[in-house]
Parts: sequence; C-alpha cells; structure tokens
Amino acid sequence: MTRPVLAAVDASVRSRAAAHWAAQEAGRREAPLRLLHARPFLGRKANDLVALDDLEAGARSMLDEVAQELTAAYPGLEVGSELVPDAAIDGLVETAGQGQLLVIGTRGLGGFHGLLVGSVSLGVAGRSTSPVVLVREGRPEPESHEPEVTVGFDALEPADAVLEFAFEAAQLRGARVRVVHGWELPPVYGYAGWVPVETERTELGSLAETMVAEAVAPWREKYPRTLVLEDVRTGGGAAALVEASAKSDLVVVGRRTRPMPLGTRLGGVTHAVIHHAQAPVAVVPHP
Repeated sequence: MTRPVLAAVDASVRSRAAAHWAAQEAGRREAPLRLLHARPFLGRKANDLVALDDLEAGARSMLDEVAQELTAAYPGLEVGSELVPDAAIDGLVETAGQGQLLVIGTRGLGGFHGLLVGSVSLGVAGRSTSPVVLVREGRPEPESHEPEVTVGFDALEPADAVLEFAFEAAQLRGARVRVVHGWELPPVYGYAGWVPVETERTELGSLAETMVAEAVAPWREKYPRTLVLEDVRTGGGAAALVEASAKSDLVVVGRRTRPMPLGTRLGGVTHAVIHHAQAPVAVVPHP
C-alpha cells in the first residue's frame, strides 16, 4: 500500500495553505492524504472546566471540515485524518515516519505577529526522520513560468538523499532542477584584508563547478528527461538559495541526522532558507 502524504493542520487559516499544498502533492504521488492534529490536552483527563470529550469533538470537527474542503477541491483524492494526543513537536515527529513526507505551515495557531517561522515548524523540521515541507501562506506566484525545483548542494559533503528527493519532486512536476552551490573564499582572505588575484578566484570557481558536475552526473543519467541547471556562485549557499527561491516551485535543503550536544538541530543554511525563502521548503534528513 502506498504510504500517505501527511499534513499537520490546526484551526488557523495559515495551516489551510499547507493542507492544500499537501493535497496537490498527494495527487502527484498518487498517494492518500492524512491530516494530523496534535494537541497534548487530548491525551489528558477531563478537568473541571472542559470535558475531554468536548475537546476531542472540537478537534475532530475541525479535521472533518478541512477533509471535506480538500475532498471537494481535489476529486478522487483519498483523505483521512488522525488525532495525535501528544505535544505537537513530539507527536508529529513520531507520526512523520508513517508517511512519505510531512507538510506543515510555517506558522500555526497563536504565533506571534511578525514571526517568520513558528517553534513547532522548526522543531519538527529539525527532528523528523522523514522529509518535512514547510509552506508559507500567501506565497506569490514564481517569477518564472517554467516549473523549477531548486536544491541546495554542498560539494564538499554531498548528500544523495537530498538530490534524490529533488529530482523525484521535479519529475513529478515536469520541472527542471536547479542545483545551487554557493562557495566562499577561504577565511584567510577576509582576516588579512587581502583580495585574491583573479586567477585564484577563477581557479577556485572552476574547482567548485567541477565538483558539482561530477556529483550531479549520475542523477542526470538516472533522470535523462529532466533539465538540470548547475548554479555555482560565490557568496554562500543561503543567499543563493533564497534568491533562487523567487523562481522556484520548491526549494530542497538537507539536514544532517548526526545528534548535536543538545539534540538534533538545523544547520545555518537550512535555518536561513526556511526563514527567508519565498517558495515552500523541503528539509530532507540525511546521515
């Protein structure tokens, strides 16, 4: 049985954008869609103010409403729903492994005004063992009319899982793939106040282009019908990806699963892209 696409929803209008994006993705993948609502109080006993049955009934009613909306908007899509009686981050992270990917809004119910990405979205993206797609409400149409999936690539530490997700997403959309590698001059130049001669800059740029081309070559062969653009530039990966996101339908970045002293976290480039990219951002875990 095909694993579902999962979508985290709450009562906010913002989460509807993520739910619709997930429904479209489920259609592309010919997979069912499962809506998730995680709230810790659903697993607690009733108190003197609110009965547990009333809380669960309200949550189920909200899920049913969203499911009906999506079923009407996407005929033929199989839509199910599930209550996750746990804290939002823990519950969604645990459930995410049941699906192909988990889609979540960048801000949920009760987010602070002006907050770019909520703590739940960041927490789930930083811990999930499955890919997580963060969708921002009200995203304008891409500048380019040609479908494009942008993927951040580190030539020094390439991750096959990230490239594979990007190429599969592009194939589903009939889109081209833009492989972005942002490199920077060695720190010694900045510390010494020394601007390298043009030949050194050119040599370093050529080396970066060669490393990207060699790493991408197997994926060109595996997906021969997918147009691939190798975008190698100076200035760092985060800035390059944010700029490219204006023309992209999806931006794909990686997250290493190696545990940190205080737990798993997002890297600097991934964190910046989540906050500032104009397109939905897929965070793909990899070793």
